[in-house]
Amino acid sequence: MTKRPIALAALAFSAIAAPAQSRTTIDIGDAAGGSAELSPYLQCVPYARQLTGIQIYGDAHTWWGQAEGRYARGRTPRAGAVMAVQPHGNSRLGHVAAVRRVLDSRTLLISHANWSVPGKIEENVRAVDVSPANDWSEVRIWYGPSQSLGTSHWPLYGFIYNDKPGGRRNTAPARHQRTPDRIARRNDPVGDIIAASLR
Repeated sequence: MTKRPIALAALAFSAIAAPAQSRTTIDIGDAAGGSAELSPYLQCVPYARQLTGIQIYGDAHTWWGQAEGRYARGRTPRAGAVMAVQPHGNSRLGHVAAVRRVLDSRTLLISHANWSVPGKIEENVRAVDVSPANDWSEVRIWYGPSQSLGTSHWPLYGFIYNDKPGGRRNTAPARHQRTPDRIARRNDPVGDIIAASLR
């Protein structure tokens, strides 16, 4: 594949040019040093799943609907939740990101993949509520190449919490608990690479 060396070079360059707030943390080769038969970049979905323990699969735009009845959902951000971004503009598949910290009523720190640069992981970057009602229905998200918040206003579905509907806590561990081996999941080669990089 001639595209793989180009994609790897782009990933290497993005790591050098990364802003201070973000960090690249994944290698797409397999642990044995061979060539992994994966997409040449990391998607947001397996990374959000790995960080939060929320066991939803499929494209980002399907997460909000899949969460109904399985996970609590709402409009209030909190650490450990998934921020679910609706499809908008050229983004037909939506986006998901892990909420790492709530800074104030309008500002979060999120960690996510495949946003500013294809395949790149960005950790602890800003997302700002720009909705007129301060209801987290629209956000601006840090965009690495410009070293500032992006100019687009992204519509949100809301936040998916690792709680069962009605407030009971789900038992799936989140990444910060460093127990990815215990997370029950389907065959997920990208998730396996992420888990290996966390060990």
